[in-house]
Amino acid sequence: MAAFLVLGIGLGWTLAQEEHCISSQFKKPGDYLLGGLFPLRVLTTNAMDRTLPDVYTCERLYTTGLVWALGMKFAVEEINNSTTLLPGIKLGYNIYDDCMEPIVALQPSLLFLTESGSNSVGVLCNYTDYQPRVLAVIGPHSSELCTVTAKLFGFFLIPQVSYGATTEKLNSEEMYPSFFRTVPSDKIQLDAMVELLTSFKWNWIAVIGSDNEYGREGLSLLSSMAVSKSICVAYEGLIPADVSSHDLEATLASTIESINKTNVNVIVLFSNDRPVRALFKECLRLGLGKKVWLATEAWVMSDVVTSLSRLDSIGTVIGFIIKAGNVSSFHEYAVRLFELSQQSSFCEASRKEANEVGSDVLGPQCPQCDQISLENIRGVLEHRQTFAVYTAVYSVAHALHNVLGCESGQCNKSSVKPWQLVEEMKTLHFSTKNQSFRFDRYRSINKGYEVIGWSWQDGQIKYTTLGEFNGKLRINESRLLFHTKNQKKPTSECLTTCQPGQIRRMKGFHLCCYDCIDCAVGTFCSSPEDSACTPCPEHQWSPKRSKRCYDRSEKYLFWLEPLSLILLGLLLLALALTCLVGMLFLKNLHTPVVQAAGGAMSLVALFSLAVMCISTCLHIGKPRPTACKLSQPFFALCLNVCFSTTLAKAFQIVLVHDFANSRHTFLHTLIQKQPWSVVASCFLVESLFCFWFVYAVPPVVVNNYTLLPTQVLIQCKIQSWPAFALIHGYNAVLAFTSFLCTFMVQMPAKKYNVARGITFTMITYFVALVFFIPSYTSVKQEYQPAVQMASILLCTLGLLACLYLPKCYIIWFKPDRNTTDYFQDYTRERLEEKDCQD
Repeated sequence: MAAFLVLGIGLGWTLAQEEHCISSQFKKPGDYLLGGLFPLRVLTTNAMDRTLPDVYTCERLYTTGLVWALGMKFAVEEINNSTTLLPGIKLGYNIYDDCMEPIVALQPSLLFLTESGSNSVGVLCNYTDYQPRVLAVIGPHSSELCTVTAKLFGFFLIPQVSYGATTEKLNSEEMYPSFFRTVPSDKIQLDAMVELLTSFKWNWIAVIGSDNEYGREGLSLLSSMAVSKSICVAYEGLIPADVSSHDLEATLASTIESINKTNVNVIVLFSNDRPVRALFKECLRLGLGKKVWLATEAWVMSDVVTSLSRLDSIGTVIGFIIKAGNVSSFHEYAVRLFELSQQSSFCEASRKEANEVGSDVLGPQCPQCDQISLENIRGVLEHRQTFAVYTAVYSVAHALHNVLGCESGQCNKSSVKPWQLVEEMKTLHFSTKNQSFRFDRYRSINKGYEVIGWSWQDGQIKYTTLGEFNGKLRINESRLLFHTKNQKKPTSECLTTCQPGQIRRMKGFHLCCYDCIDCAVGTFCSSPEDSACTPCPEHQWSPKRSKRCYDRSEKYLFWLEPLSLILLGLLLLALALTCLVGMLFLKNLHTPVVQAAGGAMSLVALFSLAVMCISTCLHIGKPRPTACKLSQPFFALCLNVCFSTTLAKAFQIVLVHDFANSRHTFLHTLIQKQPWSVVASCFLVESLFCFWFVYAVPPVVVNNYTLLPTQVLIQCKIQSWPAFALIHGYNAVLAFTSFLCTFMVQMPAKKYNVARGITFTMITYFVALVFFIPSYTSVKQEYQPAVQMASILLCTLGLLACLYLPKCYIIWFKPDRNTTDYFQDYTRERLEEKDCQD
């Protein structure tokens, strides 16, 4: 406890070699007496341990409060030496230590209320003519103390002028009718803070306040103001105002942990200086990352805080201080006073003068002040709050000047009641140090705020002026160096409004702050207030983060797309070859080579191949119901004609090769003499299958909206895959049968091997089939029509290459082999031999 309080003193103080009589400077007799309440020391006893209404112990010196008290002494003596303000009138003062505690401040406050010339308070029905010990009270500094004392003084209508209480609660004239202050209220400071947060786009913040009147009200005001400016308070907490509290460390550690969880980069610290020091010590101990700290005037320049080591590790500090002028000659006055206080004659005169005020039932004030040297307070002699003390004294002096009618240059020294000063001060306008002042409707003096920032020079804190606030914030950002690597402002932002195409999702438990979530593909959000994205209708689509839906474009195999053009090129090639082969076969119909290929049946097969090529066009362009129904039957029937003619020829070969010695039957006659019957039978069966396929389970045109993100795929959907397999599987059976009939056949030497051509033709078909099945099932659905078309063309080209083009080669380039001997029909030859044997 003692160690902390030693560190908690502004610049600290050391025992001087010589004792002074500073403690004798707090009383001075006069025609009119002013009371003063100043934090000269710090309370060192725990109020929780108090069991008797006895004396509190205040031992540790608070040098800043001492300087403020000397500021009041200086102002009174300056007024007493003035020839224009209160001429012929001597003001006296009676200054007491409040120890920064309400229970301590109540004792001198009660003393101020005692009737002049006594130590008792009279109980009267009417206090209009009551003359208390003091005419007015200067102080105290703390808002918490003022809310206690102001009610007490307000009952007697004794004017109380605070030089530091900023709580908004004190604006109430009904509750505090005689309260005045020479500083603006917290509302003004908070306006400046909120505008600073808004200008830097910091809307995700933490707010910490000391657990006293000052901190609690600051938190309450800031939270309500933040809502109207779309600033979200991620964490709001109180820290103990009593730094001797047993649970101080645990509370501070919990606060720091909560701040870490919010990931905020900006913290508003609305507290007195001692709790701030304790918090910063804990931040440094626990290693809290660097943050931006927004400081109030209560601690931003307090030596209690700034004397702490390693403060550069906490981050950037931006604070607000009340605009104040310089109290000229005060520094020299303090220096001269300390010099005189070492002289025994001066001290003796001071004690004698103090005794003239009357016996002090409260005992001597601040005996520790006698052990302080000038060096101990030199660093706080320029404290800005001293000007507020100076202005408070002058406000009472000017009000008394007017009440006494001193405008003529001569004062009417008469009895003045405190309530007379109250009425005068409400409309008071006065000037001092070339500045004019007046109390506003809330009985406050508002000269605006100065924005300052901490900077470090040679390990010492320097205060850099960044701007000002006087109803409007003006700040020079170029002078502000942040703790970040590039010294640019850090971000501490959450989204309170979302862009079109985004929905709001509450961030944790903070209703004011949201994560903006982009609407996914296929959904939209037209209003930022929506809590959920709306799915687009089936026929429309939307990109990510869209505020509307768009009509889907149609997707199918277009005529002019590159893939279609390639396939059409293959189609023309296959169709051209088929037509050329057909014309060549027609021209050489009665030649041995064409007869060996099947004669007229080969022309029918070539015609079906040409039709099959043309039918592939049904797979290009926008699918229509008719095209969907006919595309599969067209292919199946055309291929069936080709395979049935090939099968008839294969049957002829197998009968001659494997059953040449068997008894001649009707089947032999049918196959050898009537091969068209085989073609017709196969075609009839396939036609029945296709008829059932078209009328029972036909393919239908469907619009697939789920496959493509921005398009609708128009495709022919097979309703029954078993039916599809049936019509194409039947052709596969014909092909496999032809293959079985021919692949083991051995033709005589020097004869054209018709069976080999059929064998390779069927192999080519099965290759195309093997290509089609895995490709069709694995390729994207939008390319399935192209796969079908390619398979059909591959099958066509395979048939041409293996079955017909070799014969065309003989016709064109080997006419010498186009003879009856070379193309002697093997089947006919073997049958003639069998007939001879019979």
